[in-house]
Amino acid sequence: MIPIQKLHYNLEKVSMGLVVAIIVAASIGGIVEIAPLFTIKETVKVPDDLRPVTPLELAGRQIYIREGCYACHSQMIRSLSDEIDRYGPYSLAAESAYDHPMLWGSKRTGPDLARVGGKYSDAWHVKHLINPRHVVPASIMPVYPWLMETLDTRLLSAEVSTLHRLGVPYDTSQIDNVDKDVLAQSQPDSADAKGVSKRYGKDVAIRAFDGDPERLTEMDALVAYLQSLGTRTKEPYKILSERPK
Repeated sequence: MIPIQKLHYNLEKVSMGLVVAIIVAASIGGIVEIAPLFTIKETVKVPDDLRPVTPLELAGRQIYIREGCYACHSQMIRSLSDEIDRYGPYSLAAESAYDHPMLWGSKRTGPDLARVGGKYSDAWHVKHLINPRHVVPASIMPVYPWLMETLDTRLLSAEVSTLHRLGVPYDTSQIDNVDKDVLAQSQPDSADAKGVSKRYGKDVAIRAFDGDPERLTEMDALVAYLQSLGTRTKEPYKILSERPK
């Protein structure tokens, strides 16, 4: 028996010694994983064009979490050729600088969604969420018909304020207009729609995501969030274009 195996064999006979050894090993692993996070502000540069989610997109993100979508869909494209060919530019840590919590994940019962924004139409998403088999016959994804219910926006203002305190750069105008902006983003013909573009940028999608501008639904919110994925900064596409061919 080699020395290291003999040491482990003898350690197993002393229960408290084994417990201490496990704690030491786990502590070393934890330090290796956690320590770099204290330098993240110095090592991860937030892209200049990265914008925070709009109130409607934030509501959609909360629904995405509530329904457990992150359990089957990752939002983390790895820097492998086949992943980039299938999903698009690999994910950057800086893209999630404003995410609380981040939703990278590793489970892929369904495809990665990091770059799904703009890949499908709003109508496709609505149909897919109501019954995935309508557009993907072999899908095993559950149905979500209740998403057509009215969106509850009562906590959105408080959520935006909380994210601001956590470091998300919402300005005073964005914080003060949460209730107005969440409705206006799904009503492109309303008088307040231009305000959404002014506060969040001209590239923000403003339309009736569920097809009905007269109602604000959970479907509006979730589709708005999905359509924003991969569109809030152009940095990943810039880096990919600069890579040697």
